[in-house]
Amino acid sequence: MNLPEELKYTKSHEWVAHQPDGSARIGLTDFAQKELGDIVFINLPQEGDSVDSGAAFADVESVKAVSDVYSPVTGTVQAVNEELLDAPEQLNKAPYDSWMVQVGEISATEELLSASEYLTFLSGKEGD
Repeated sequence: MNLPEELKYTKSHEWVAHQPDGSARIGLTDFAQKELGDIVFINLPQEGDSVDSGAAFADVESVKAVSDVYSPVTGTVQAVNEELLDAPEQLNKAPYDSWMVQVGEISATEELLSASEYLTFLSGKEGD
């Protein structure tokens, strides 16, 4: 399983890349994209929208289902990866290069896992 060490992870399968300016880029993990299957559509918020930790901020549609994507932080959307709107399959091809939004003015953060903690969490799910 591909889990870059420099990223943080949530139990709802988002990754977080903290940026030098204090903002954070958010995307879907390799595990999530594999579970979803071929992603065919993505719905993202707009710049300036507020996001709340633990609340859905986007959804992705795959050949299997539509799934919400949850924000690991509370803040304001500073940037949206508009390339994903035209090519949502990039989430399948390169999940860690395909950030969805960049959030700034972060006021709260959900409990985030290291790569090894996320791997341990996933190992526990395999028996579910």
